[in-house]
Amino acid sequence: MGIGEHYDVVLVGGGIMSATLGVLLRRVQPDWSVLVLERLDGPGLESSSAWNNAGTGHAGLCEFNYTPLRGDGSIDVAAAIAVNEQFHLSRQLWARLVEEGALGDPAGFIRSVPHYGFARGAAGVRHLRLRYEALRGHPLFEGMEFIRDREAMARWLPLMFAARPDDGGQVAVCRTRTGTDVDYGVLARRLLASLGDVPVRTGHEVRSLTREGRRWRLRVRDTKGSDEYDVRGSFVFLGAGGGTLPLLQSAGVPETRGYGGFPISGRFLRTAAPGLIARHHAKVYSHAEPGAPPLSVPHLDTRVVDGRAYLMFGPFAAFSPRFLKHGRLTDLPRSVTGRNAGTLLGAARGDLGLLRYLVGQLAQTRDGRLAALRRFVPDARPEDWELVTAGQRVQVVKRVGGRGSIAGFGTEVVTPAQGGLAALLGASPGASASVAIMLDVLERAFPDRLPAWRTALRSLVPSYGTPLAGQPDLLRKVTERSAAALGLNDDAPHEAGRG
Repeated sequence: MGIGEHYDVVLVGGGIMSATLGVLLRRVQPDWSVLVLERLDGPGLESSSAWNNAGTGHAGLCEFNYTPLRGDGSIDVAAAIAVNEQFHLSRQLWARLVEEGALGDPAGFIRSVPHYGFARGAAGVRHLRLRYEALRGHPLFEGMEFIRDREAMARWLPLMFAARPDDGGQVAVCRTRTGTDVDYGVLARRLLASLGDVPVRTGHEVRSLTREGRRWRLRVRDTKGSDEYDVRGSFVFLGAGGGTLPLLQSAGVPETRGYGGFPISGRFLRTAAPGLIARHHAKVYSHAEPGAPPLSVPHLDTRVVDGRAYLMFGPFAAFSPRFLKHGRLTDLPRSVTGRNAGTLLGAARGDLGLLRYLVGQLAQTRDGRLAALRRFVPDARPEDWELVTAGQRVQVVKRVGGRGSIAGFGTEVVTPAQGGLAALLGASPGASASVAIMLDVLERAFPDRLPAWRTALRSLVPSYGTPLAGQPDLLRKVTERSAAALGLNDDAPHEAGRG
């Protein structure tokens, strides 16, 4: 390592995004030199880690926040359809790599877990029914089942319904059997390992980013030896989670000069009690409480991490000024500049509902968290559950309609006009849509090369460029192929304790 180092591509961050982009670039341009820089001691340990995200293969199968109600009382399902299409792209890439023998046994990173929507109260049941009616006839959502029968619910979800008191029939569930649980940390590490001779430097932190002619200069610190050195890249991708915004600020990227970041942490209740796990094999998403933001949607999830099964319930919001779970307490104050201070203050005034929600979450007691859990698991005992801290997310704050605002809770790709750089900001659905997002990066960053790359990309992702919703034969073909390669049981029933 030295001052003369130069690479065609430098990927900053060793998570699922950089790993996915590395795989795509190596396939379409194998002669390019690639370097991966990760500040932690191993790849996939920050936002991609199994304990730092929900592990849901987000496909719009059960999440209420992807099907919001309009002002006239109708339902908007466009986001659910879009994220389902995106997850199909991810499945196709992973399946192709498994077929090639590049990812090992897929059971180590993906497994079948049915997804459920769970509604409480008259308004919640109406929302779930509208959701079901709008999606059940769509080819991407074939096989959805809506029920209000308590006996059937108890068979499907015994942990939630076997001991539930009578609530006047104001509950309903909607099941989709084709859901998945994904360990994105394991997947990221396997994707990076499949790159062969690409160096992955762990314990190396990018401190700054500077434009030098047609290249970018990265100042890198070896966190173990504290030595610093320079790396130059013709193309740099910033997939560093909460660490991306400070690097964009150091680079002076015009498109993001007024951007700010608002960090939000999450906590979950977790159990490994065998008796509870045996009674729940599902990811169950409900609707946010009145006045709460979309990120607060409660869910009770089956998780499998390092071969061991768990249940997790949450999220409960928390606050830390760190931009990464393993970040610095000075991250937030250091990110405030003269250019974004007004934007941040405007967002604070304009998003008072979110701030009130966060204050309420910070004040929540153990009894309050247990009460929230008992809306899902009526007979939950506090001694069975522990509170764990999940990952740190930085929401983008920018000017929308002339004022500062938290710009949604999705992902945002930044490709500055000066070229040679792409960055990813934001959060969910993130990892599930990693392939779609990285294909978007290729389209934006390399428009002139894309026509020559399409054949190679379609060999990895057969439906690339073709919406599956309008191609039922192609949808059936890619779904069956990916299910077979990934060992997913898309058709068989899944009751508790099976799958």
